[in-house]
Amino acid sequence: MARYRGPKLRITRRLGSLPGLTQKQSKKTNRPGKPGQGEKNNITANKKMTEYGLRLEEKQKLKFNYGLTESQLYRYMKEARRRKGITGLILLQLLEMRLDSICFALGFSPTMAHARQLVNHGHITVNGKVVNIPSFQCRLNDIIGVKQKQSSLSLVEKNVKVAKFVDLPNHLEFDQSKLEAKVINYCDRDDILLDLDELLVIEYYSRR
Repeated sequence: MARYRGPKLRITRRLGSLPGLTQKQSKKTNRPGKPGQGEKNNITANKKMTEYGLRLEEKQKLKFNYGLTESQLYRYMKEARRRKGITGLILLQLLEMRLDSICFALGFSPTMAHARQLVNHGHITVNGKVVNIPSFQCRLNDIIGVKQKQSSLSLVEKNVKVAKFVDLPNHLEFDQSKLEAKVINYCDRDDILLDLDELLVIEYYSRR
């Protein structure tokens, strides 16, 4: 299944705030539904959600926030299960160690989609070498930087200046003057900007 490329605010109205998808906010407050249903749509939206529906929505939050396909997310889930430790936290750490996720966390890009594009176009380096794979898994002590080209530097500098997320995650050490960051640890649960119950995601995939 391909990545979602439709209206972003429609997704945030249904799932809540998704920092990686968009920082815009919809003026509408009701959940999206079929047009023209009026009251009927509001009544349906207020119905009690099933347990499966709750798990599905939490899974969808991860998918849309990190800009993943269904198969990509499932592969991360299988890898998280394989490793020792708390599966939910490991899953989030795997997603946060993606190169596009780190670029987003550093303020290099306003959204995950833009971060993915930034990496794809060869603007980002890892340990001094250009890496154009957004899903590249960064490791401890990796140095994330910007290609020493004027167009790359000016683009990232502009985004960093207007970045809305002021607090840098504890697992990253950032030198803004050099536009260079070092991965010093795996992320803590408190560093995740997304409002998510990862246990429901684990339950969603428990039968697969």
